[in-house]
Amino acid sequence: MHLNPEQHQLTAIVLAGDRTKADSLINHTKVGSKAMIDLDGMPMVRRVLNALRLSRVVKKIVLSGPEASEVAKDEQLARWVADAEVIWSEPGVSPSTSAYQAMQALGPDEAVLVTTADHPLLTAEIVDAFGRQSLADDVDVAVGLAPHALVLEAYPGIKKTVLHFSDGDFCGCNLFAFITPEGRRAARFWRRIEQERKKPLVVIGLLGWWAVIRYRLGLLSLEEALAKLSKRLGLRMRAVILPYANAAIDVDSVADLVLVKGSLAKAAAENA
Repeated sequence: MHLNPEQHQLTAIVLAGDRTKADSLINHTKVGSKAMIDLDGMPMVRRVLNALRLSRVVKKIVLSGPEASEVAKDEQLARWVADAEVIWSEPGVSPSTSAYQAMQALGPDEAVLVTTADHPLLTAEIVDAFGRQSLADDVDVAVGLAPHALVLEAYPGIKKTVLHFSDGDFCGCNLFAFITPEGRRAARFWRRIEQERKKPLVVIGLLGWWAVIRYRLGLLSLEEALAKLSKRLGLRMRAVILPYANAAIDVDSVADLVLVKGSLAKAAAENA
């Protein structure tokens, strides 16, 4: 499938459901849903939606979650949903299930970008860089990654899950593109490994014992890992390496929330 990366070609799905109401961030912030955590007067999910609405590669936005009662609490978000600028759907029991259900409701030939509501430093520039490269590459699935060194330079001491390959260390960016109908098979694979998503060695283990040995010895490259995964799934997969530290910042803990608030305050001061 060859798509023009300069045109609005991607349907974006934003995963905004809650894994559990016992989430430490929900308890800390006293909100009804993690996606609705206030950041400088705006719920976190609305920052993500703003980035997608300004993107040059996104043509449609689907919001999976939060619950309808939570959407109604934010006037702007409720208006977008009422006006069909954002298409809301019930979330599934997990992010991967939500993504799979949302994709099932789309046309089979729609190219899809998936991201999450806890990605408040996402910008249209990041979305466009990821989307354009994903569309330009002849692949079924693309995954966004950022160099770990770049993330550490911008946020010294930050704790992130790091993928250590022979050709570099990388952090996930909560950006995925399913370009072809065949690519959506990867969403089913995601459902299988979701609980182990923060354990790189367990995920690498799915590629076989030899891959685990090479990974432990620092001999497995990112390209080799993706080639093995592509072969296992019968898909063409590629990583899009993004030169943006903020692409790798999500809000999974109170410490992450403090970091993001500091980043937003710094940006506001610089733009004042």
